[in-house]
Amino acid sequence: MGASGGAVRTGPALPEPFRFVLDWGPRYRLSVFNLGLACCAVEFAAAATTYDLGRLGVAVSADGPRGCELMVVSGTVTDKLAPAVRRAYERLPEPRYVLSFGACSNCGGPYWDSYCVTKGVDQIIPVDVYVPGCPPRPEALLQGIVRLHGQVAGAPPVAPRTAGELAAPLVRRPDEPGGRP
Repeated sequence: MGASGGAVRTGPALPEPFRFVLDWGPRYRLSVFNLGLACCAVEFAAAATTYDLGRLGVAVSADGPRGCELMVVSGTVTDKLAPAVRRAYERLPEPRYVLSFGACSNCGGPYWDSYCVTKGVDQIIPVDVYVPGCPPRPEALLQGIVRLHGQVAGAPPVAPRTAGELAAPLVRRPDEPGGRP
């Protein structure tokens, strides 16, 4: 029943092209809630101020988790903070995504053997993307967001590089095959 006592009317179902456009928007626009718990939060702030995150379709929100799709957990999660992290996650609207930023939130980091440190935020909430490092560089956050966009859009996961590709020089000498003339 509506406010005037009458039945609430809903509009007709949207045609498929409109539904496609409405579903396409959230794929490339994410509102971020940063749950900064330790030093990795400084690197998140550096990325947010140094780089134009809007280019990647990211808007950093200070309003809390209710209006955000992405929660970035950056820093050490202690057992005492774990229920608060869980509550913040539950306040995110669907669809919701979690990016674990830094070694402490990934697996406990250098404090992994402490009695009060949770051994990774994935013990509490599901994590979509892990960004390694202690602390990770701001560019690593950008790479994590790009990877998350790929997951949201349904792109196949990026294959990890082989050891040979990682050991290959970035610039080849002119006399090497494939080098500049």
